[in-house]
Amino acid sequence: MHPPDKNPHDMRTAFRREFASPEVWITRTVVVGAAAVAGLVVVGFTWLAEQALGLFKGIASVGWWLPLLWTPLLCGAIVWTTRRFARGAGGSGIPQVMAALDPALSGGRRPLLVSLRLSLAKIGLTSAGLLGGLSLGREGPSVQIAAGVMLTARRWLPRGSGVSAHSLLVAGGAAGIAAAFNTPLAGVMFAIEELSRTPEQRNSGLIVSGIVLAGLIAVSVYGNGTHFGVIHPGPIGLALVGPGLLVTLVTGLAGGLFARLLLASLRGTSPDAPSRWRQRYPVRFAVGCGLAVAVIGAVTGGATYGSGNEATRALLDSNGHVPGGFALFKFIATWLTAWSGVPAGIFAPSLSIGAALGHDVAWLTNYPYAPAVIALGMVGFLAAATQAPLTAFIIVMEMVDGHGMVLSLMACAVIASTVSRVLSPPLYTALAMIQLPPRRTLPLATAGGDTDDSATRP
Repeated sequence: MHPPDKNPHDMRTAFRREFASPEVWITRTVVVGAAAVAGLVVVGFTWLAEQALGLFKGIASVGWWLPLLWTPLLCGAIVWTTRRFARGAGGSGIPQVMAALDPALSGGRRPLLVSLRLSLAKIGLTSAGLLGGLSLGREGPSVQIAAGVMLTARRWLPRGSGVSAHSLLVAGGAAGIAAAFNTPLAGVMFAIEELSRTPEQRNSGLIVSGIVLAGLIAVSVYGNGTHFGVIHPGPIGLALVGPGLLVTLVTGLAGGLFARLLLASLRGTSPDAPSRWRQRYPVRFAVGCGLAVAVIGAVTGGATYGSGNEATRALLDSNGHVPGGFALFKFIATWLTAWSGVPAGIFAPSLSIGAALGHDVAWLTNYPYAPAVIALGMVGFLAAATQAPLTAFIIVMEMVDGHGMVLSLMACAVIASTVSRVLSPPLYTALAMIQLPPRRTLPLATAGGDTDDSATRP
C-alpha cells in the first residue's frame, strides 16, 4: 500500500493561479504584445535595410568609381556618430545582449548595452552601413534591436510577475533571430544555445511563445516561403561523403580563422601598427577600411557589397554566377567592415562565404549535385564562425528547406564547430567579455569591440 501523497495537485488552486489572476493575464499580455512589437520592428528594420542597399546599388550603377568616394566617407561618418552618440550600438549586437545577461552587470549599466534608444540607433546606423555598401548582415543587429524593445516592456509588468530582465532579454534576442531569418524554430534554439544561462521554468512557456510569435509576425509579412528558396540536393548517399567531409573541414578551418581574426582585431590589444592606428584615430581608420571594402567591391564587380544574400542565392541556383575568388574577397571585406567599428552583423556574410566555399569544393570534386555541398558549406562556416552548431544547422535547414539533409547538415555543423574550437574561443562569448567591466570598479568597455584606451581607462 502506497502512502498518501503529501502534496496532492489541487486543480482548483492551479486553475485560479493560471486563469483567474489578473496579474497573470497582464503579464501574458505585456510579454506577448512586446514580442509582437519586437517582430514588427525587426520586419521594419529589414525593409529599411533592403531599401538602403538598393539605394547603394543605384549609386554604384552610376560609375564603378563612385563607391571609392562614397563608401569610405560614409563608413567614417557612421563610426564617428556611433562613438559620439551611441557607443553601445557598435559591433554585432549579440555580444551586447550576452553581456547584459551576465549577473555581474548591475541594472544601472544594462542600458549602456541594451535599450530602446540603442535599438533605434542600431536601426539607423546599420542601415547606413548597407547604404554605404559595407559587407555586413542585419541579423546580429536584429538581436540587440528586439532585445531593447522587449526590455522596455518591463516597466509595464506587475511587480510580482516573475518575469525578470534576464527572461525579457533572452526572449528579445531570440525573437530578433526568428524575425530576421523568418525562422521561428531557429530563434528558440538560439535562445537555448547562446543566450539562456539560467532558464526560469515558471515562465519558459510564455517566453517561447513570445519568440515564436515574433517569428510568425515575419512569416505573416513575408509569407511562409524559405529565405533562399527550395534546394534540390539530389540523392543523399555515399557519393556525398567525400565532398561533404572536405567542405566540413575547409569551412571549419576557415570559420575558425575568421573568428580568431575578428577577435584579435576587435580586442584592440595587438601591438601592430593598424591596431595602434585604430586606437588613436578610429574615424580615420574606419575611412581606410571603407576604402579597402570599396576597392574589393570594384575588383569583384560589386559582388562583395552588402550582406551577400544575392550571391548566396546565385550559388544555390545552378544558373547563377559569382566571380572567382569570391569566398576570399568576401571574407576580407566582412572582416574589414567589422574591424572598422561600424554596427555590423556577420550571419548573412558568413552564409555567403560558406556557400562560395561549398561551390568551390563541389567544382573541385566534380560532384554533380552542387546545392547539397553548398548548403553544407553554409552551415559549416556559420557554425565554425559562431560556434553555435545547433542554431546554424536549424537556420540553414529552414532557409533552404533542407529537411532531406537533416543528418548531413547536423553532422557538418557539429564537426566544423569542433574544428573551429581548436583555432579560436567562442566568438560571441569572448566579445561579450569585452563589454563587461572588470570585476571591480573599472568603467564599461566600448561596445562592439571598439576598445580604445579612452574607453577603458578609469
